[in-house]
Amino acid sequence: MSPPLSMALSAQGLVKRFKTGRNTVQVLKGVDFTARHGEVTMVMGPSGSGKSTLIAALSGLMKPDEGKVSALGEDLWSRASGKIDRFRLQHCGFIFQGFNLFPALTAVQQVTTVLRRQGLSRREAQAKACEALEEVGLGRRMHQRPHELSGGEKQRIAIARAIAKQPSLLFADEPTSALDGENGQIVIRLLRRAALEHHAAVICVTHDPRLEAFADRIIHIEDGRIEPDACPAAGVS
Repeated sequence: MSPPLSMALSAQGLVKRFKTGRNTVQVLKGVDFTARHGEVTMVMGPSGSGKSTLIAALSGLMKPDEGKVSALGEDLWSRASGKIDRFRLQHCGFIFQGFNLFPALTAVQQVTTVLRRQGLSRREAQAKACEALEEVGLGRRMHQRPHELSGGEKQRIAIARAIAKQPSLLFADEPTSALDGENGQIVIRLLRRAALEHHAAVICVTHDPRLEAFADRIIHIEDGRIEPDACPAAGVS
């Protein structure tokens, strides 16, 4: 029997409210959440269910009004804002549906820019960027700019940029929503590889039911509340 996977992230009682005019809308309603190293945890639910707000609270992008997030064993929101920014830079990778690429930079420059911010030398950053782009199948495209690439290739650059940092926590927000079925499967297989080979805790929010088979755990969120989680019947290698 394999040893249990270690806890990477846990949250208790997360509450988030937004004001809209004179009204207050509660988007997260006492959410508890856990994610482990080496697993893909899929958070699924319809638009407006609170998925993106949850991932923002878990990753240090948006402070919850109530509740606690323990990330890599430390209380995330007890830190000063500058230390939270540093934590994200050093330990977190992000993949978004809009790719978030710089139009003027080549694929390899997209990745090296983030690595240089981590303090790596130009040579180290270049080597790690090339390795990451090879891993996602873009070794021959690393000198192309975003306008020369397909949507699937752009998303693979975003994945390369995230995994090159060797993050302990990898957050993906609707990573396949702008992609066709074939490219969507490539992307989610790369996320599984990040969990299995890089031992990252991968937290992916989506409303795409095709991705359920790729998850180690599935958590459903509806109207700001978490429903009992599930494991798929069979994993995907």
